[in-house]
Amino acid sequence: MVGAGPGDPELLTLKAVRAIASATVLLVDDLVNDAVLAHAAPNARIVYVGKRGGCASTPQAFIEKLMVSEAQRGEQVVRLKGGDPFVFGRGGEEVEALQAAGIAVTVVNGITAGLAALTSLNVPLTHREHAHGVVFVTGHAKPGDSGTDWVALAHTAHQAKLTLVIYMGVSGAATIQSALLQGLRGDTPVAIIQNASLPNQRHATATLATLHATLQSEHLGSPSVIVVGNVLQGLQAAHAADPTLALRAQG
Repeated sequence: MVGAGPGDPELLTLKAVRAIASATVLLVDDLVNDAVLAHAAPNARIVYVGKRGGCASTPQAFIEKLMVSEAQRGEQVVRLKGGDPFVFGRGGEEVEALQAAGIAVTVVNGITAGLAALTSLNVPLTHREHAHGVVFVTGHAKPGDSGTDWVALAHTAHQAKLTLVIYMGVSGAATIQSALLQGLRGDTPVAIIQNASLPNQRHATATLATLHATLQSEHLGSPSVIVVGNVLQGLQAAHAADPTLALRAQG
């Protein structure tokens, strides 16, 4: 199980490259950059099992059965995931399915988008003066699950000086914003980073009070990472001085 990182193929680990090259079958997620597949063997079979919020997706149960069946046939299977398999990648569920079938599995970490997004802007996730910790949290709950208690999280973030990194939060941004405002100041800095680490990356700065409006006015959509916290103060000030910084492509 291999993390392909946030998109930039140069952010692959050496261990990931070796694993991809050894595969006879690759089961590839939707957000994996096609350039990553250049490391695959010429005779490797590539199967796309894309999953993206809001779009038609390969059922998770089917993916797990496919991993098991291919491994039981004697194939060297690489399950290739965007970001890190164990950060909102359903890697835990898939490892459990493999272990239940008696199949050995090795997990290779990848750089998660929440880290790459801020790094691309030269902003840290933690800072001795501004943030004593970081919370990675999903904005997309499993059907039937009540999801994150955003009000409680906002109070904790305020008291403990935490940076909030929200994955899959675009569609629920208005609800998330409203709840976070019950525990965080409206002028808390926010950044939205779309397509982190890719040449077509775009980002915008906002405050918590203007988060949803900024998403709409700047036409930022999925896949995006939303970051909330005072580590963004320097970036916010830079964009105030030069507003054209906010939506320049990276690369």
